[in-house]
Amino acid sequence: MTDFTMNTDARGVATITWDLPGKSMNVLSEAGIRELDALIDQALADDAVKGIVITSGKADFAGGMDLNVIGSLRDKGGAEAIFGLVTRLHGVLRKIELAGMDFKTKKGGKPVASALPGTALGIGLELPLATHRIFAAENPRAKIGLPEIMVGIFPGAGGTTRLTRKLGAMAAAPFLLEGKLSDPARAKAAGIIDEVVADPLAAARDWVLNAGEADLVKPWDAKGYKMPGGDPYHPAGYMTFVGASAMVHGKTMGVYPAAKALLSAVYEGAMVPFDQALKIEARWFTNILMNPSSSAMIRSLFINKGALEKGANRPEAPDQTVSKVGILGAGMMGAGIAYVSAMAGIEVVLIDAKQDSADKGKSYSETLLDKAISRKKSTEEKKTEVLSRITPTTDYAALAGCDLIVEAVFEDPAIKAEVTAKAEAVIPPDAIFATNTSTLPISELAKASARPEQFIGIHFFSPVDKMALVEIIKGRETGPRAVAKALDFVRQIRKTPIVVNDARFFYANRCILPYINEGIRMVAEGVSPTLIENAAKMMGMPLGPLQLVDETSIDLGVKIARATRAAMGDAYPDDAVDAVIFKLFDQGRLGRKSGAGFYDYDDKGKRQGFWPGLKAEWPEADSQPEFADIQHRLMFAQSLEAVRALEEGVLEDIREGDVGAILGWGFAPWSGGPFGWLDILGAARAAEISDHLTATFGDRFRTPDLLREMAASGETFYDRFGAGKQAA
Repeated sequence: MTDFTMNTDARGVATITWDLPGKSMNVLSEAGIRELDALIDQALADDAVKGIVITSGKADFAGGMDLNVIGSLRDKGGAEAIFGLVTRLHGVLRKIELAGMDFKTKKGGKPVASALPGTALGIGLELPLATHRIFAAENPRAKIGLPEIMVGIFPGAGGTTRLTRKLGAMAAAPFLLEGKLSDPARAKAAGIIDEVVADPLAAARDWVLNAGEADLVKPWDAKGYKMPGGDPYHPAGYMTFVGASAMVHGKTMGVYPAAKALLSAVYEGAMVPFDQALKIEARWFTNILMNPSSSAMIRSLFINKGALEKGANRPEAPDQTVSKVGILGAGMMGAGIAYVSAMAGIEVVLIDAKQDSADKGKSYSETLLDKAISRKKSTEEKKTEVLSRITPTTDYAALAGCDLIVEAVFEDPAIKAEVTAKAEAVIPPDAIFATNTSTLPISELAKASARPEQFIGIHFFSPVDKMALVEIIKGRETGPRAVAKALDFVRQIRKTPIVVNDARFFYANRCILPYINEGIRMVAEGVSPTLIENAAKMMGMPLGPLQLVDETSIDLGVKIARATRAAMGDAYPDDAVDAVIFKLFDQGRLGRKSGAGFYDYDDKGKRQGFWPGLKAEWPEADSQPEFADIQHRLMFAQSLEAVRALEEGVLEDIREGDVGAILGWGFAPWSGGPFGWLDILGAARAAEISDHLTATFGDRFRTPDLLREMAASGETFYDRFGAGKQAA
């Protein structure tokens, strides 16, 4: 079985077809590189071959490099093995690009075209960029781009060098530094590909038979080539790179090494000939792959995320695909769940106490679809199809035939109990009942159900249509089929699931609330709010804790605080936090939604800076704490809670802990998540910092026994608990 095959037709066109056996998407492996190299040699040496077309035997062209192969090379052979693989791949692509021509005269080469039937990502675009003409199908669903930066690396198979030389540094920046993806029409408009046609394979075959020698010479191989937008030492190019450097640092706060490495490869490569630029790119790519941040991001955002989405922790159970879902509560959360369900092809019954509320819930989907149409990402036909799946009603009898219920009413146990009983009176006996809650214990809510083994928690994050994570919570009596049903549903709606056990605040909120509270606590201590927010962002958090509480709303924080105090009594630890948020609440400063919180906002909801009254209410201390202490307080408030969740069995798989942290609340993605970050620090150093924080700021930073034990043994979390190994 081979990844690449070649067939030469009567006209002399050799078609090399990429078709990875047993996979829905092509990815490039070491074996694939060798096979492609051999076929290119064979085609170039065969006088009967007039031209070469590279295409795919699948609906899409390719999804990129097999990152598992890269990870294995890094672990076994280190930098030398990675650099060797990358330079071999560069050699193959350069061979395709030069196509047998005499480099001095630029004559004697054979035309090579690529035909893309669908999506082409990563190496799936880097390979076509080395061909002389790129033809893509008229497929609006296809995605074309270089998304490597999103998993902590950058295009290292020549894509960085070729795209920069093809478009110029400024035009290439969104595709390289942001991982921007385009459909074929937009990719052609941007200059990334050359043709969008109904039949790319036929068009490519015709083109190679009619191409002249001038068509085979890439601009960067032609005499007198000048980079679009100017070289780095040209006045225009100089300003481009100064601006790019500032932009990268502003967006990454210096904690994402891949972005800096990419910019270095582009800048340094732009000052030397093309082949030397490829070597520079290979060196920087090797450097970044050896960086622990890159390893952690690949592990969490590619390998672990993919495993969870494919059901890595799904219990044994028959297929639980959802055909009809009943959603109780048509508020913001219920309306969002209805939308993603209908978009996934699931029939939806959307119930609320009043018909106008149910109708309003359905109109939320209409609004989102209209927005997609205005952006040319959907059609009127699609809108009609999706909306036809949603039935808004007040009648619980409409739930008959639903195989899954998702309850999304107010966070009030009595109301939830009432709607649970009403729904269970009409739904099939084998239907699964899921409650969408962010704080209420699942096992307690399940007491209202006559079928506790079929009762489960599903915690969606808001806004549902944008947030990728769904937290599935098992109650004490939740059975395996309910877990399988929830996982299959989450897969249907194209979200990423994590499964946790029932406990106060489950996993996500358990970790994010201490982060928010630590920021608020520091305000009360007189720490500069600007220092707090910047300390968080310079650790890679997307939002500082004060901005985050404004976004989620201060009145929600007050509600959670009251409920937690009632449940914990004298053990309640956050009086200092309450002193701040309750005062803001009493003054009507509820966060962004009210135009007033820790920040002030204009009439369009745009942040205008900190509320001047903060300094009056909580004066900044004359002496500010060490910056590292502020950062460690914010990071350890989250990370230690993740370790405790693992210790207590709330988390059963650290992969879920890391993926959930990044997707759920944006925990420093560069680190790979809280367990990835602690592994980068090392358990001994983490325990040392934790001890310092405990002695200086209080027992909430107490070093967990598990972390102390690992510090003594020298283990890492992924050594001990990785790849699906059971929790402590």
